[in-house]
Parts: sequence; C-alpha cells; structure tokens
Amino acid sequence: MKRRTVCASLSAALAWPGWGRAQAAKPNARIAVLGGSTGLADPATMRNMVEPLRRGLRDLGWVEGRNLDIEWRFAEGQPQRLPALLAEALASKPDVLVAIGPRPALLAKDATRTLPIVAVPVDDPVQMGLADSYARPGRNITGLSGAYHGILSRRLQLLKDLVPAVRRAGILMNPHALPRATLDQDVDEIRRQTSLEIAVFEARGPEDFDTTLAAMARDRLDGVLILADATFYRHRERLGEWCMKQRLPSIWGGAGYLDAGGLASFQGDFAELFKRSASQVDKILKGTPPGEIAWEQSTKFELLLNLKAAQALGLKVPQSVLVSAGEVIE
Repeated sequence: MKRRTVCASLSAALAWPGWGRAQAAKPNARIAVLGGSTGLADPATMRNMVEPLRRGLRDLGWVEGRNLDIEWRFAEGQPQRLPALLAEALASKPDVLVAIGPRPALLAKDATRTLPIVAVPVDDPVQMGLADSYARPGRNITGLSGAYHGILSRRLQLLKDLVPAVRRAGILMNPHALPRATLDQDVDEIRRQTSLEIAVFEARGPEDFDTTLAAMARDRLDGVLILADATFYRHRERLGEWCMKQRLPSIWGGAGYLDAGGLASFQGDFAELFKRSASQVDKILKGTPPGEIAWEQSTKFELLLNLKAAQALGLKVPQSVLVSAGEVIE
C-alpha cells in the first residue's frame, strides 16, 4: 500500500494535599501507563503513543534506566481487563499514572483521589467529570484532549462532503470507552442544527458485533462513523471489511484504523499529544499539583483519506477535501 504526504494543518489555584510547590525533581521517578489498546508489539501503538511519550520525557531529562522507570500495561482491546490492570498499577505505587483514553481515566478517577493522573487523549474532560474546568482541573487529574467540542459535527460534515447524498448516518460506539450520555448530548445538538438523521449503535465487544452489524444493515444507512476505541481497533479488519461488503462509506477516529478499508479519518494528532503529555508528567514530578496544570487541547488535527476505498465504493473525492488531507492512501 502506497502512501504520500500532503502538507496540512487544521491547525492553578487549588493546591493538592501533600504536594509541595518547591519540591526538587525526584531522582528515581516511577510512571505507570494504563491503556486499553494493543500493547508494545503493535507498531501503531509504538509510533503514536509509546515513542512520542518516551521522546518527550527524554527531551525534559527523564531517561528510562537512568532516572526513570515506566511500567506499561495494556488491555489488548479487552476492556474487562482494565480494572485488574489498574489495581496492579496502583499497587506498584507510581509517582504518576498516565491513563490512555476515557475508560482508563474514568476508572482511575474512581479508584484514587490522591495519585496524580495524566489522561490522554480524552475528548471533553469537563463533560465527563474528570476536570472542573480546562484552565483549573482542580482535582488529581490533568491531561490533554485529542479533539474539541464539535469534532463529531466535523466528521459528519466530512461524510457529507464525500457522500453528498447522505441522509441517514450511523454512529458505532463502545459505551465502555465513551459514556453514552456524553455522545447523546452531542448527537441531539447536531440533530437540532441539521436535517441529518442519526442513529447510534452500541457494541461492547466482538460478542456484540453480529447483532449490532445486522441492525446497522437493516437500517439502510448512507454512511457510518466508527468512534475510536481499543476494542474496535483490535477488530478493525472485521469492521472495515463489513463496511466494504455493505458498500458503506466509513469515517473513523484515528489514522491507524484505515488499513482495513475505512474511507477517511479525522482526529487529533496522537503522536503530538503524547509527546506534549510528557511536559505535564514533568511538572508533576517536580512538585506541581495536577489540579493546577491546565488541561490542554490538541492544536493539530489529522485528515486521512483512503483513495483505494473511495474507488472501491465508486466515490469521487472532491478536490477541496483532497487538498486538506494530511495523508492519502492510494
């Protein structure tokens, strides 16, 4: 599969108990990382998460094996494993927990009110109850958002740009990864603002796929949004092949999903976010309470197009969309 790159750019007041403002950097820092995705054997995980975080920490003077230990725990797309993995991480008594994605962050929030947590990427931490505000999180959690309010509308607009005749769109989501109430608020707002019909479908794991995909097939959708989720990532080939078999244009929440036949992806730049998260870890290790560290948002968004999928679906990609793409699969 050939790829070519195109220039693009879519582009605190509450002190936490027990934390001193003037502490020196810890000489033997310990970081625990908890994620739901495929682990260190997955090239995309390494490229978009692990290596950017390591690089960002090295740039700030934190080097594994010298003054830093990192323990990596991944659920391999099986969210039911996350509570046990979180318990292991907490038992190791880390100085900071890096929670990858909404579900690990929410589990960590409920499990501890004292351990500093850096959550990345989480689309809307205020709406999800992880922070009091972006500027002043006010708790033991800070982090970075991989999206922005309105990204769901932007993905639906991208679907309409690619498939002008779309009238009814589906959204496939995993309630283990994103609270349904959070999504419903966004969907209701979009329904009020547009004439687009939107149906939301849930799948908690592969055991739900047959029933959910059959319901989607019966619904006569014109296109579908598949939201980013570790379980969906692990089974992206099955989901992508189903979309192609149904001749259903699909918009995904991450570039790593498209090798299985997705049409396009629009999401924050994960590599940028994980590299930037190192600065928040660094501040915590040097004594700043997480509640005083502003929650940051992505400053760069990635649009990826799969022209091979477009051709198979009989779609002509508008030039306006093509020139906005950061990467094109041909």
